Amino acid sequence: MKVLLRNPRRDLEIEGPKRVSALLSELGVRRESVLVIRGDTLVPHDGLLQDDDQVEIRPVISGGA
Repeated sequence: MKVLLRNPRRDLEIEGPKRVSALLSELGVRRESVLVIRGDTLVPHDGLLQDDDQVEIRPVISGGA
């Protein structure tokens, strides 16, 4: 699958199928700190990603006044 990581930006090829939690563990990313998006859809941490998927991993950003 094609994986786009933000901050810092990296493009990776990862073999699937794979659960989101396994992918994040493999990449050394804390699951509480990111969102995983396939197309326009947020994928839950127990979601299954296929070999032909394109996903983006974005850091969670919070703020407010």
